[in-house]
Amino acid sequence: MGTSDPIPEIAAETSAGRAQRAVTALLAAAGIDSPALDARLLLQAATGRTREQLVIDPDFPLSQEQSATLSRFAARRLAREPVSRILGERAFWGRNFEVTSDTLDPRQDTETLVEFVLDLMCEEARTRGPLRVLDIGTGTGCILVTLLAELPAARGTGVDLSTAALAVAARNAARHRVGGRAAWWEVNVLDGVAGPFDIIVSNPPYIPSAEILALEPEVRTFDPRLALDGGSDGLDYYRRIVAAVRKVTAPGGWCVVEVGAGQAAAVVEQIEKQSGGAGVSTIRTRADLGGHTRCVAWKPHSST
Repeated sequence: MGTSDPIPEIAAETSAGRAQRAVTALLAAAGIDSPALDARLLLQAATGRTREQLVIDPDFPLSQEQSATLSRFAARRLAREPVSRILGERAFWGRNFEVTSDTLDPRQDTETLVEFVLDLMCEEARTRGPLRVLDIGTGTGCILVTLLAELPAARGTGVDLSTAALAVAARNAARHRVGGRAAWWEVNVLDGVAGPFDIIVSNPPYIPSAEILALEPEVRTFDPRLALDGGSDGLDYYRRIVAAVRKVTAPGGWCVVEVGAGQAAAVVEQIEKQSGGAGVSTIRTRADLGGHTRCVAWKPHSST
């Protein structure tokens, strides 16, 4: 099917199973990854039924409204709009987060950062004590909200350049009942931020500017460029964070950042270069499920 071809309407009163197979075939023919999964998620949203209900009763007939909704969803997915944006939410660390055009669509790889922070806190037996957390470039707030939910004694601050993104983050915090422990500031990286914080996290923009047009359409068309563009080499935000983070990190505190493919060594080099002769106590890395180094963590204050 060409991109200009009309999208066939899903007929009213067709069975859910037939509708799901039809949408799966459309998505597969368009070369979209995971067509069966996407079709099921769109069908669930269009009908209000769970996966289990669809398995138990695949022959229930779709109403006219459900068929029309599924047709609209299929058309949007064929235009390469991500399922999460069609549905308005993304699952992250077992929780659903609101996603809008003003926020980066959270990726599963970013769960590695959350896991890394929680492991570090477990190692230091700090999971139950009061902690101050800062999330730079918070977007949907998924990292900060998840950490606050997993660390019930912690309090956190999310900063972002986008007022609209901060509003989304605040709603996500309220949704997951951590809003009373979270604050949201419209600032650029660390400008005007006063610490100290025990944990500083960030998934900053790290795509080199020249590579953005080569990204998958789901990313380049629907993710805000502000959340993608890391400058000519993709490292602009790391340089800024590394240069400023020591001023707002508590002694013994950690800074943990997500990095793009092949960027870990350059970020570690920046950490060592920007230590100002004071040194850092520890530098550690963590790979994602694909075996790629996904996170770099360091203690900005030397232990000596």
